[in-house]
Amino acid sequence: MPSSILAHYPFRADSYDELIGEDGVRPHWQEFLDHIDESSGDTLKARAAQLARGIQQNGVTYNVYADPRGTDRPWSVDLLPMILPADEWRSISTAIGQRVRLLDTLLGDLYGDQTTLAEGLLPPELVFGHKGFLWPCKGVKPPGGSYLHLYAADLARSPDGRWWVIADRTQSPSGAGYALENRLLVSRAFPDLFRDMQVQSLSGFFRGLQRSIAAQAPTDGEPPLSVLLSPGPFNETYFEHVYLARYMGYPLVEGQDLTVRNDTVYLKTVSGLKRVHAILRRLDDDFCDPVELRADSALGVPGLLSAVRAGRVLVANALGSGLLESAALPGFLPGICRHLLGEELAMPSVATWWCGEGPARAEVIENMKDLVIKPTFPGGSSEVIFGDQLADDQLEALARRIESDPSAYVAQELVKLSRAPAWSGGQRRKLMTRVMGLRVYAAITPEGYKVLPGGLARVAGAENTRILTMQKGGSSKDTWVLSDGPVATFSLLQNTVRVGDLIEETGTLSSRLAENLFWFGRYGERCDAVARLARLALSRLSEGRRTERSGALAMMLHLAAGAGLVEPEVVNAPVAKAELDLFRAVLDRRAECGLAANLQRLTWCATQAREHLSLDHWHALKRLSAELDTAREGVTDVSGLLEFLDEALTTFVSLSGFAMDNMTRDMGWRLHIVGRRIERLDNLAGTLARFLRRYVDITGPLQRELSVEVLLELCDSIITYRTRYRAQPELLPAVHMLTTDDGNPHALAFQVRMLSNYMTRFEADRGEMGIAELEKAFADVQAFAWGKLEAARPAAERSEASLQLARLLDQLASAGRGLADRLAMRFFSHVDRTGQTGQATFAA
Repeated sequence: MPSSILAHYPFRADSYDELIGEDGVRPHWQEFLDHIDESSGDTLKARAAQLARGIQQNGVTYNVYADPRGTDRPWSVDLLPMILPADEWRSISTAIGQRVRLLDTLLGDLYGDQTTLAEGLLPPELVFGHKGFLWPCKGVKPPGGSYLHLYAADLARSPDGRWWVIADRTQSPSGAGYALENRLLVSRAFPDLFRDMQVQSLSGFFRGLQRSIAAQAPTDGEPPLSVLLSPGPFNETYFEHVYLARYMGYPLVEGQDLTVRNDTVYLKTVSGLKRVHAILRRLDDDFCDPVELRADSALGVPGLLSAVRAGRVLVANALGSGLLESAALPGFLPGICRHLLGEELAMPSVATWWCGEGPARAEVIENMKDLVIKPTFPGGSSEVIFGDQLADDQLEALARRIESDPSAYVAQELVKLSRAPAWSGGQRRKLMTRVMGLRVYAAITPEGYKVLPGGLARVAGAENTRILTMQKGGSSKDTWVLSDGPVATFSLLQNTVRVGDLIEETGTLSSRLAENLFWFGRYGERCDAVARLARLALSRLSEGRRTERSGALAMMLHLAAGAGLVEPEVVNAPVAKAELDLFRAVLDRRAECGLAANLQRLTWCATQAREHLSLDHWHALKRLSAELDTAREGVTDVSGLLEFLDEALTTFVSLSGFAMDNMTRDMGWRLHIVGRRIERLDNLAGTLARFLRRYVDITGPLQRELSVEVLLELCDSIITYRTRYRAQPELLPAVHMLTTDDGNPHALAFQVRMLSNYMTRFEADRGEMGIAELEKAFADVQAFAWGKLEAARPAAERSEASLQLARLLDQLASAGRGLADRLAMRFFSHVDRTGQTGQATFAA
């Protein structure tokens, strides 16, 4: 081989090699191989590093269940693509197009006249014994007539070079979004080569699917609203859900975001209920409707099936399409294809024997050593078993299991998968080979089914691995399908924007997303307050209980106890007890009011609202969560904990900055900022009230001065105070500044003014918000007789005035919480109320 990069290529003659054939490098690989052969090792390493940075910067992840390192794993994509020539792809595309037409027609038959069962082409047990056969869907025809809107097939190439279908994915196929992301990543690593090799574009595929869903949806003349229904952030492919929703312009929703009224599906938004015409689902059939399907499902939409039967909503793929995901079905497809389409099956499935048939079962038991044994239906209790890995006694035990429940087992021919070249990563200019499978996709378009010119190539993570899965350390590849001529480019964006298309902001912000943005703001502010209080308390404790500072330290611990960070008795306990409480408050998630618990809540809200946050937002939070885990394992002294708190506060300030500078000023942003303002008002008013009640018991001018200093530091206003008064801290000017200065972002007046501004805007669009109660409570605080706090006044008068002001501050905090409750009722909760026009509306 003339290529230097192939000098140590591990070619294996016992399987099909995608790169090397009998005559050397396969022609469609030659241009790519020449390019990397001419590239230095450093250049290729730089491109691999660029690929890794792209994954990290784009936040491409895959959830790995039961992983001690956490579920959120970076996506893995190889630097080298899988390359297929145009003529080979045409035959694949034709075969997959036929197969999806066949399966779509078969679904219509099985939920309709069931001629395939009447003609004996398919055993009834494979239909009625399959939990994926949904009796409530019998006789239901989807709008537009298509059952399968998006389909995927897992392909494998045998040693003779032929492609075989290993499995059909008909319910909610995953991976198309990852295939699109792989394309963006790998094409950027080889931009000139990608263009020169005339690789076919993927975007036209998604545009066709988008157009078809809009055309088939029952809109009744309304502009179609399509949504992507996800099970939520713990699903293994949640990144893809977010990615496709953004790419296709669909709101990403969960079951709780939708409601069914009068057989019509609505999206709960902050602007009211908006009718949904189409649902692209990533939720398994039986989870979609707890009323008629799986009763324990908390992920679905109650009443969805009723809306489907009424023809009021399009669900893609149609409910019940999971019926065709059976390992036994491929063995019967050739006859079914002749019956339903009048054609021979273009691409064969891997040879399959269903053990529910006597002759097939006998052949399986006789040849188990050379077969793969699988459960007949998905979700079965048994796993995939490779017969050649079993000892004689294990084979006998397996035979007994099959004989005891034959219909539960399927055997398939053991296909030796092809091997594809992969970048070695750590070594210079060296390729390795890995077992490879290809998942290809087809989608319904207005012109019929179209096949994605590419796919998600999956490679094994280890040398001799047989099962290809990202859950067990596999990787992926971009798939380049070459073209015979110039490549057309497509975009999902409109070609032109007319005056009538101009909008200021979307009206489809879901109530769930809005609520999580609101609480993301509240928990962000709460985390900042807790971290600031813990840091100040630890710093003061490190000074010990010296007599001249004992009053200030007692004040600090009193405020910490009021915030739930320490037990009340630590005010007079040894320093070590207070430090122990603070360690727990910062690091232990079981401490309800502590930093770790609130950071966990903050991260949860961010996960729920991830589609609305910038990558900087997300990365900052993930980094802080990782630092907390590190601190929990490694921090053993106060200095280490203080260092972590410094980092945490920097992150919380950054999050606030991201919100102010990087988020679009839409309804979601306004609710986020309102959440921050309400939380700061509540915390500040509560802190001031607790301070004033404790202050009346402090004696001695130095102790009072140091206590006020603690308050100013805690409220991040010590510099403002010193700049303004150039005097030692005193009660009257400090509390007055923290209360009435509307130019200080850490003063109550500032919070009330900002909330009034936002509520005025809300009220202009959505009616009375109840800001008057908050404004009156603050007016009462402003009207307080501040002169009673002057140092020259009698101590008893000052004490009474302090307690009076504390009561007013309590009322202000209560009014702030009342405003939050009204916002929740108005924007986040929906009750069934119908106006005279018959349109669903919000209840106040």
